Amino acid sequence: MERAEQYRELKAEIDAVVSGESYVPARYASAACLLSQAFSPRFFWTGFYVVDPLKPNELVVGPYQGTLGCLRIPIGKGVCGACAEQRESIIVPDVHAFPGHIACDSRTNSEIVVPVFDPDGALAAVLDVDSEQPDAFDETDRLGLEAVCRHLLTA
Repeated sequence: MERAEQYRELKAEIDAVVSGESYVPARYASAACLLSQAFSPRFFWTGFYVVDPLKPNELVVGPYQGTLGCLRIPIGKGVCGACAEQRESIIVPDVHAFPGHIACDSRTNSEIVVPVFDPDGALAAVLDVDSEQPDAFDETDRLGLEAVCRHLLTA
């Protein structure tokens, strides 16, 4: 199956699983789990960094699948912080060449980060996906992950 179709089917599955669920961490956990399982081993680390309501200039690790993640990332720092600041997806083919990259796991070689907005349009979190493979992500991944995240908090 082509990846674009795999993303479409996965989005429908995630929407069905989280439909009616009001507890946001359960939504994030379900999405991280299903994405990780669908694209393993290419998706080495899959999870969410959530805007901390008590420290709105920081992202705090949320539900994820993978090795130990960084606990906190300042908005504007690293790939996740840059995504949060810019409010748009970022694809990094080589994390070692990204200025200010935060290495939570030294095995990561490429990364994609996608913003997650609440129903009012405020940034709620970022979806972070790391790969041990260099240049593992492309526009198909960006479009597929953005589609998953677009309605994750409203589905």
